[in-house]
Amino acid sequence: MDERLTAFKHLLDIMDKVRAGCPWDSAQTIQSLRHLTIEETYELSQAILNEDLEDVKKELGDLMLHLVFYAKIGQEKGAFDIADVLNCICGKMEVRHPHIFGNEKVENAEQVEENWERIKLEREHNRSVLGGVPDALPSLLKAYRMHQKTAGVGFRWPSADEAWQKVEEEKEELFVELQKSDNQKNIEEEYGDLLFALAAYGNYIGINPDDALEKTNKKYRERFGYVEQKAREKGTGVQNLSIEEMVAYWKEAKLLFH
Repeated sequence: MDERLTAFKHLLDIMDKVRAGCPWDSAQTIQSLRHLTIEETYELSQAILNEDLEDVKKELGDLMLHLVFYAKIGQEKGAFDIADVLNCICGKMEVRHPHIFGNEKVENAEQVEENWERIKLEREHNRSVLGGVPDALPSLLKAYRMHQKTAGVGFRWPSADEAWQKVEEEKEELFVELQKSDNQKNIEEEYGDLLFALAAYGNYIGINPDDALEKTNKKYRERFGYVEQKAREKGTGVQNLSIEEMVAYWKEAKLLFH
């Protein structure tokens, strides 16, 4: 038997045993697993951002366990089993890749994305273009995906330059609002418009804004950690450093953490 199938069957067998014999596993429900699955997904995301393939392998295993767990619960409820889950995604992949499993021709990845959205809408007539973007997504990633979805049906700026012009336009509108008003609601709205325009622009330059921001967060944490370390070396806390000292250490950190 294919080694991959052997390993997958082993996991299914383990799930059957722990579900039947382990007090914790047998008590779990789809609802109780949900927040744990979200946590595992973020751990996988962090491993990917760290480019740590060994961790990616481990976190994929943790997430795979959760998928099998949900399928086991579905089987117990008589709703679906793992075969149903796999057949469902296999069917979806075949239908949405007519250039692989049919006679359609495509020239680039952009056309593949456009076909994907078109096929979804044709098969699910009442589905909104944005219906596939979960409300629970982090806001920045949601903005990026919303624009990606609408762009897939042709609602997009013709070029990256024009998308950037929208960023400049929103930046100016925020600046004007800041100068003329102290209405926090208006300022917040303009600030949100600017963030959305920047997130949308990521689609034109091949940058996922959520990934980019998380990498900057990581860099900021490392650099400020260096400032704190230098304060400890002086026998004090970072709050006792002058702003000039903080800036000097920050500049040192920039050389260390690019």
